[in-house]
Amino acid sequence: MSTVTLLCWNFENNGKSDSRRRRAGDEKLKALNPDIVFRQELWDADANGRTIFNDQARALRLQGVLGESSCTAVFFNPAKFSVVRDWSQSRGPHWVLPPTALTLRYEDAGPEALPFNAVSYHLNYASATQRLLESEWLTTWADKGWSTADGTHVTLPAFLAGDNNSYPTPGGPGDPALPDLASIKNEPHRLHRSYAGPSGTQVPDTRPDAAFRMAGLKDVALYWATAPHGAPAALSRTVNACDTHGPDSRVDRAYLTPELLPAVLGFEVIEVDEDLSDHHILRFTLDSDQFAGVLARGATGEPG
Repeated sequence: MSTVTLLCWNFENNGKSDSRRRRAGDEKLKALNPDIVFRQELWDADANGRTIFNDQARALRLQGVLGESSCTAVFFNPAKFSVVRDWSQSRGPHWVLPPTALTLRYEDAGPEALPFNAVSYHLNYASATQRLLESEWLTTWADKGWSTADGTHVTLPAFLAGDNNSYPTPGGPGDPALPDLASIKNEPHRLHRSYAGPSGTQVPDTRPDAAFRMAGLKDVALYWATAPHGAPAALSRTVNACDTHGPDSRVDRAYLTPELLPAVLGFEVIEVDEDLSDHHILRFTLDSDQFAGVLARGATGEPG
């Protein structure tokens, strides 16, 4: 069976400003044989004419688009995908760390098939209010219109993956519980990961997850963990517990539009050593024939 592999990783400070560590991270990603990589924290990758970024693309054997200020990037396999549109974003009131958003064509689906949107994002670290604003804007990529060859207006499928700096509402066995805020020893971080609930009491921030779900997006890990053929381990932590930041959490997540769910073959969290990064790697795979079929049917106006 032919597959498409997608990875998401907040690789801490792009190797913590250490070229050897950065290369080790790139080699780890390459060994997972990805077709699309959603990356966050590529600080300084744009310096000197994007020398570092271009070196990383070569290391991965992929092409890539680096977002503004090296906040995010999307890499892709040029043998399978091509860029239809680059939705470049700038810093502003609705983006502290701008996302990288591309419309990609899956070549194996054929020239008449729909393209799809692929978005790498990194929600704000310190403000629950800002995160909600950013997540609301991110849902616009699940609502991008497209005119098919016969003039039918349809909505493009979409993948969104990144660091949410907030929690999902636990949805299945093994999903990390929401933290008791008092267990977060660092008081500023306690504020950063919470918001004032209806009673005025601070509660853990789950609002980005709620916004994505309200917009119809599906948490891939939750889908796979609760599917009859799936695996509960899909809900594994993506960030380890620590004294200052509280318990294990699943702050890194991937979402997709529901017509893509039948193509999902698996989801897992690949843990990495804390010396390499403070976040683990998400890997999810698609059945390439099912994926191509969803895109082809979408171009005829049929449901995925």
